[in-house]
Amino acid sequence: MTDQTPVIEIRNLHKAYGALEVLKGVSLSAPKGHVISLIGSSGSGKSTLLRCCNLLEDSQQGELIFNGEPVTWKGTTHNRRPADAKQVLRIRTNLSMVFQQFNLWAHMTILQNVMEAPLTVLRRDRAEVEKSARAYLDKVGIGDKSDVFPAQLSGGQQQRAAIARALCMEPEALLFDEPTSALDPELEQEVIKVIKDLAAEGRTMMIVTHDMNLAADVSDHVVFLHQGLIEEQGAPEQLFGAPKSERLRGFLSPGHVS
Repeated sequence: MTDQTPVIEIRNLHKAYGALEVLKGVSLSAPKGHVISLIGSSGSGKSTLLRCCNLLEDSQQGELIFNGEPVTWKGTTHNRRPADAKQVLRIRTNLSMVFQQFNLWAHMTILQNVMEAPLTVLRRDRAEVEKSARAYLDKVGIGDKSDVFPAQLSGGQQQRAAIARALCMEPEALLFDEPTSALDPELEQEVIKVIKDLAAEGRTMMIVTHDMNLAADVSDHVVFLHQGLIEEQGAPEQLFGAPKSERLRGFLSPGHVS
């Protein structure tokens, strides 16, 4: 691996659910330290692409390459599965996912939620993990909430806890699937601030978002998906300032509802 090797590289990825083709040959890469935003209407394949990237979904064709290491597969088309369970675990621990609905364990405190995966998956030292977890909770602005349970927090606080949990795995890249869409507008801003701070630190991120301001502010590269294909991609100032595709212009128009 060199400094030029992308952290994530996707080549000609296809994904179908039965006869429904969701991804029809998507290729993109996320270089180290870059933020890639995926935008598009509901059903365009954005979240599916992210889930295939993290091997939460099996794709039927195409390559997934992490730090220069291709995923090994067995079987073909709808029977295709990753061939190496250890490789899957290694990739998943290096691509921490932040979900739309937080996915925190209700019976654990916020600190326990953040510590759980580094302890059970990575088998790291408990004292070291606790120190790291508390530092990340401080980083996202909820260090004072470490001993409370998720139900006692606002949605914005829960999502910040989920980001701290992702960071505590010390991943190579962060994957965000609509991180603000379940939040009220005022709580959304808390989470957007954290994401902007992470982008400013030079973390590698892929973000599926409906928030065009967020995509414009934090991205190095924006990808507009339409019906399972990349319709247009480029720097945010190009896509938002001078979109070439009629579909993208329609998507960005004020009256459009995604």
